[in-house]
Amino acid sequence: MIDYRNEKSGVFPSVCSLDCPDQCGLLVHKEDGKIVKIEGDPNHPVTQGNICNKVRHMTHRLYDPKRLEFPMKRVGAKGEGKFERISWEEAIKTIHARWTDLIATEGPESILPYSFYGNMGKLNSEGLDRRFFHRLGASLLDRAICSAAGSTGYRYTMGGSFGTDPEETIDTKLFIFWGVNAVSTNMHQVAIAQKARKKGAKIVVIDVHKNQTGRLADWFIPILPGTDSALALGLMHVLFAENLVNESFLETYTVGHAELREHVKQYDPDTVSTITGVPVEDIYELARMYGTTSPAFIRIGNGMQHHDNGGMIVRTVACLPALTGQWLVHGGGAIKGNGGFLAHNSSQLERPDLLENKQTRVINMNLIGKALLELEKPVRSMFVYNCNPALVTPEANKVREGLLREDLFLVVHDLFLTETAMYADIVLPATSSFENLDFFASYWHHYMQIQEPVIEAYGESKSNTDVFRMLAREFGFEEECLFDSDEELVKQALDFPESTWLEGITYDSLKENKYVKANRKSLMEEKLKTPSGKIELYSQALEKIGLPGLPTYTPLVKDNDHPFLFIPAPNHNFLNSTFSNNEKHISLEKVARIHINQSDALELGIEDGEKVKVWNERGECELVASVGDNVLQGVLVSQGLWADLPGTKNLVNALTPDRVADMGGGATFFSGRVSISKIA
Repeated sequence: MIDYRNEKSGVFPSVCSLDCPDQCGLLVHKEDGKIVKIEGDPNHPVTQGNICNKVRHMTHRLYDPKRLEFPMKRVGAKGEGKFERISWEEAIKTIHARWTDLIATEGPESILPYSFYGNMGKLNSEGLDRRFFHRLGASLLDRAICSAAGSTGYRYTMGGSFGTDPEETIDTKLFIFWGVNAVSTNMHQVAIAQKARKKGAKIVVIDVHKNQTGRLADWFIPILPGTDSALALGLMHVLFAENLVNESFLETYTVGHAELREHVKQYDPDTVSTITGVPVEDIYELARMYGTTSPAFIRIGNGMQHHDNGGMIVRTVACLPALTGQWLVHGGGAIKGNGGFLAHNSSQLERPDLLENKQTRVINMNLIGKALLELEKPVRSMFVYNCNPALVTPEANKVREGLLREDLFLVVHDLFLTETAMYADIVLPATSSFENLDFFASYWHHYMQIQEPVIEAYGESKSNTDVFRMLAREFGFEEECLFDSDEELVKQALDFPESTWLEGITYDSLKENKYVKANRKSLMEEKLKTPSGKIELYSQALEKIGLPGLPTYTPLVKDNDHPFLFIPAPNHNFLNSTFSNNEKHISLEKVARIHINQSDALELGIEDGEKVKVWNERGECELVASVGDNVLQGVLVSQGLWADLPGTKNLVNALTPDRVADMGGGATFFSGRVSISKIA
């Protein structure tokens, strides 16, 4: 087999590592050992050669002069950004010495790994890191910052992360993009929808903001934040009342349809309109459109789940395809996620058996500010990788206060001196995905993919797997599994006989083909992984944990008297904090804006394009006002997580609450309230 790193020039297969459902196949162009161009692989069955701006301009990130090249230690005050170069040997020995002292004095749970999916490669996001920290006995991290609430809610209805094959939606007649700016976050589902539209399909977008996706819709329906479950229940009311449901499907494939039929009588369109801001006639029209169009498909987005009631919202929307029997129709149904079809042998990869104390405490990553400042048994050290908590977590000012603690030994492994790394005691340079062997599983399409290293490691940077092997060696650990090679890790993860969907997906088949599709059947051909084996319109399991067994609308928590609901949404050219510090991507996004309804702006004397202050009791930021009719009255929407650049005050997560959602411990980024005013 060819080692692409040894080839100085040419075009080589690759895969996008970003935390994005599309997970594109790529072609990487090299000259003199460096990547000079990245384009889409036209042969990839789903992504078909199309890529986003983020990846098209990835070389500006890979070779950004600010990229870290060697380990460093702090020599100034925390947050000051003063570091000096050290060797890897000194870095590893320093970490070992500090952690050994902490384990002896305060126990291994005083140490906390903190990571997410800045790199979606399975080895570099959930491989040897898990094994090492399990063996160390460190506190466990509940990685619930993104999709936890919605995935949990969907699971109560459908049994897991299983939905429609997006390739089938080329034949869909009605697309409903619900709570997802898919143009910016799932562009290939939009591309498929546009092809279907040429054959007569209609595109409906339901969202709190008329963003890029809303603007391309045949019909955009604005909705008040956190009320999506009420709208879904109103649609159910009309579907049942007008006999637009598939009775035979409900009898055969669901439980609780009789109870649901009675339950939704209280959600008449007049009541639902008052809750959601959606006109009564639009509720009727949408319900009738959904009940009479087939195939009909709902793309359930991430936005809705970032509310106090986010789990129930997603669970409720997920019930709709069952009412009309769309799960039996080619191109019908829904997608919240499809990761279940590509689930690998996580126990074999992560080795939870290495954790001796099965009662080890678990810390929700959304509550890291509280964990750093309020725990009775404090976190004394953090190892941060694949994540930038100083920018991406709720209650960011509280998080930064915690990171300032002099008694917190902080290690950050990253490509850049991030906002979090500014507080670090030790900074370690990380490789990019193009420098590693790894495998990838999309949570939207059904293809497993492999990344073989294309370029040599940048400077002295090392992969996550290399770093944790070095730490295991320094600690004198003897378990062989802590030193497995990357190739061995891939083989172990894919050795999963329990999954018929992975049949034919092996290390060797991925090496040969670069991407291999899951061996899946139609969803209704298999017993679902719910307690009943059916779609659960009524969930006894939910009632057992104190939540309503039937889909229900619950209002958002009102924790202050600020007048505006605040939604810090994603933008087009960043992915969370990734790219927010790279000049090329900043120039594409231009400026940090906040969208305000023209009536609200008029009342407050705010003009389009002027800088405004947005604040609550948690903090404040300064953004540029975008005045118009893209949001409803009483709603403010910002876009993007912007880096701490000189002269800016863009930290929108200074405003967001760190409450957890109704299910899964998920984040409630979109359930905060703020005030806004002109800057004098």
